[in-house]
Amino acid sequence: MHEGFLGIDVGSISTKGVVIDRDYRVVAYRYLRTQGNPINSIRQLLKELGSEVDSRLRILGAGTTGSARRLAGVMIQADIVKNEIIAHAVAAGTYYPDVQTVLEIGGQDSKIIILRDGIPVDFAMNTVCAAGTGSFLDHQAARLQIPIEEFGTRALRAQNRVSIAGRCTVFAESDMIHKAQLGVPTDDIIAGLCDAIVRNYLNTVAKGKEIRPRILFQGGVAANVGVRAAFERALGQEITVPEYFLVMGAIGAAILAAEATSGQASRFAGFEVAQTEFATRVFECDGCPNRCEVVETFRAAEVIDRYGDRCGKWSGN
Repeated sequence: MHEGFLGIDVGSISTKGVVIDRDYRVVAYRYLRTQGNPINSIRQLLKELGSEVDSRLRILGAGTTGSARRLAGVMIQADIVKNEIIAHAVAAGTYYPDVQTVLEIGGQDSKIIILRDGIPVDFAMNTVCAAGTGSFLDHQAARLQIPIEEFGTRALRAQNRVSIAGRCTVFAESDMIHKAQLGVPTDDIIAGLCDAIVRNYLNTVAKGKEIRPRILFQGGVAANVGVRAAFERALGQEITVPEYFLVMGAIGAAILAAEATSGQASRFAGFEVAQTEFATRVFECDGCPNRCEVVETFRAAEVIDRYGDRCGKWSGN
């Protein structure tokens, strides 16, 4: 395989990347922790992907998505930069043409996407509170000294499901500690937490949405079989977890890049970007009362991007 498309999805918790071929089959993928430094995680991602694919591979389209999509797009000279709603919807609709609902829970946000006839017609996101997201589950697993990979199977072993408050991380943790002090088995508490995550999601993110099958469950939390089972129990529907549930956003970005370039030519700067130094700087413009916060991105000492100004004084837009 000497031709392919690159997609990168940079979130606050994780950085994902894929290379797909012309038939949109995944050739290589990586899932890394962002660790609060998206520049380093993007460089490491490119280094690892570049070492896995054929050295003769030509990238014919590169796309970025996620909360740091603009930064990633500037660094790799992406052909297209799209938000994660579109990217996830495109990947879901490409691999599962009959999908009508996408449930996505990532590291610090969760979202629902409603599709009809392959077209995203509605969506909602929860970005205010981390209750019920991957970072909260990670924290609870660490507190209980249970590997996060075992969290879901422990929930499935529960003999009795207990009620855990799920609307707030503080209340949820307090409730879990209280149940433990009462002597409730840990597996039952974990099962109650999975139920609380699903209840919170359906009552906030999915509130008022018509959830029809086929239902896909994507994002890092989809690896948790306890949460998946809780969704199936609450909805009375089968839940499909895609093979590449961790990187569906990146796959969507790669597909969008393929459509943007028609597989002809790409601006992609190459996997060698992994060796390039980048930096960012934020300053407040004092040109008017708006006092916009302007973000600059540097490659070596050269400014390659500015944004955040309302008037276009710095960005030129």
